[in-house]
Amino acid sequence: MTRGIRNNNPLNIRRTAASQWKGLSVVQSDSEFCQFQTLEWGWRAAFRLLTRTYYQKYRLNTIRAIVSRWAPPLDNNNTGAYIANVARLTHITPDEPLGNPTEHPARWLLLGVAMAIQENGTTGLDWFAMLRGWEECGR
Repeated sequence: MTRGIRNNNPLNIRRTAASQWKGLSVVQSDSEFCQFQTLEWGWRAAFRLLTRTYYQKYRLNTIRAIVSRWAPPLDNNNTGAYIANVARLTHITPDEPLGNPTEHPARWLLLGVAMAIQENGTTGLDWFAMLRGWEECGR
């Protein structure tokens, strides 16, 4: 099982001093990444980051813009390959606007799923938990 799946954190959200996510595990034994009680809570946090922080706060609206901030080359990521893989999986070009998450939820769901596959592969991903996380994202 990958680290993201073990941590119920499909997008590998990093821990910070300000990490106050709903559904965090009481014990945080991973020094780098948040650990959630369930995969649903991890998906909720991921979608809140993508739709609230990246889209609403930073006005990032393309795969290239989002992934460049999510997995920057400074953190030893192959950002170009990450962008290309997410674009390939979603069938959305890197610079094509994703649109408003409220009006185009399927595009944001595709983005989250493709990023989770990039982070973890496909083993252990629970699509029902992903959909429940999306539903909870607005709360």
